[in-house]
Amino acid sequence: MKTKKSSLWRWSLLSILLGPIFSAVAHAQTPDGPTPADLKVMLDTVWVLMTAFLVFWMNAGFGCVESGLCRAKNATNILAKNFVVFAISAFAYWIVGFGIMFGDGNSFMGLTGWLVNGADNSPATGDAYQGVFGALNWTGVPLLAKFFFQLVFAGTAATIVSGCVAERIHYKSFIIFTIVLVGFSYAITGHWIWGGGWLAQMGFRDFAGSTVVHAVGGWSGLAGILVLGPRLGKYMRDGRIKPIPGHNMALVFLGGLILWLGWFGFNPGSTMAVDPGFISHVAMTTNLACCAAIVTSTVVAWVMLGKPDFTMTVNGALAGLVAITAGCAYVSVASSAIIGMIAGIIVVPAVMLFDKLKIDDPVGALSVHLANGVWGTIAVGLFATASAPGGGANGLFHGGGFESLKAQLIGTLAVGAFTVPLMYLTWSVIKYAMGMRVTADEEIQGLDLSEMGIEAYPHDALPD
Repeated sequence: MKTKKSSLWRWSLLSILLGPIFSAVAHAQTPDGPTPADLKVMLDTVWVLMTAFLVFWMNAGFGCVESGLCRAKNATNILAKNFVVFAISAFAYWIVGFGIMFGDGNSFMGLTGWLVNGADNSPATGDAYQGVFGALNWTGVPLLAKFFFQLVFAGTAATIVSGCVAERIHYKSFIIFTIVLVGFSYAITGHWIWGGGWLAQMGFRDFAGSTVVHAVGGWSGLAGILVLGPRLGKYMRDGRIKPIPGHNMALVFLGGLILWLGWFGFNPGSTMAVDPGFISHVAMTTNLACCAAIVTSTVVAWVMLGKPDFTMTVNGALAGLVAITAGCAYVSVASSAIIGMIAGIIVVPAVMLFDKLKIDDPVGALSVHLANGVWGTIAVGLFATASAPGGGANGLFHGGGFESLKAQLIGTLAVGAFTVPLMYLTWSVIKYAMGMRVTADEEIQGLDLSEMGIEAYPHDALPD
């Protein structure tokens, strides 16, 4: 009897979940119901929005990783930055950023579509193109679905910067910076690549954002570190580097897994259509690169540091995910493993190199997002194969010569050459106009009290 009841409940639940889908399919066959093309748009829209929700959830992952890798006295401040940044990004991107990035204009920037206004013709309509968002005309989902999917990527770029400037920046200064980054800088370089701009016309490829999102976030964070300076006590006068360990590895563990999960929205969602073979390929290359980087970063840390440093393992996973983001649709499964392995090897010495250069990056964001954003972008020019679902030209290792690699190198250099000076200027203006860094006393006390007025761990309030 118990078995029959359990079976009945299972079939009832299944009918409730799948009933609307079967009904829609059946209705599509009737003369006055939705056509198969309409049904495809419905499914594509659900896919795009669900993957966008996963990318949005990555804000939680960044907040956990960053706060866990920093000191307890700054945890609330870091969590607050990772919470508010999406709201600020949403307004900046809605008002001007999306139009600059995807609006019709010239090869440098879009000049239409402010406030996400304007016609949006797509192949699903069957009409001649008369819209203002030509760069997104290839996907038939509604305009607002396109906007929301692109918004979560823009918010991710800004969130990356939070970790670079952690533990010593004014809350208000970070908010102002986010407006400039998402509304202008990120949108302009994004137009070059995803908006049909001059790099896209050259043949530069970045499927889901190794450069568009991650390297731009890394370059912007680097500029912020150079203007802001290192944390107090990080670099000693005699040249020694003082480690400042994070306070909560459980948060780092949780954040790392959240980000890993979110990347299955980040990369497969960039197909912006329910194509089973395409989605499966991208999910496989994304996951395998991550796993390969976990192994190599752990081994390299073990060899170089004498211990299998868990923070290097987590950053290794993120490095592999960043590196495969550009080429996940353009490379084979085997190549994705190689790209991930190299990313894991890069991330550990990169952390040590930035420290040696006295570039104080509390969470290793530059080593993850900048170094491996660059590596992943270049890897497309090496490993791309025309037989992959994303198609396009072969890379150097598949008989394509240097043309693809040349485009990837030019694009990488161009985005860095544009982003760093502009963001350095932005940080400098903020510094002199409203102040950028907290006082020494406030930094010693912790930003939870000095900036936020509330501690993450009230019982743990001890003098530094």
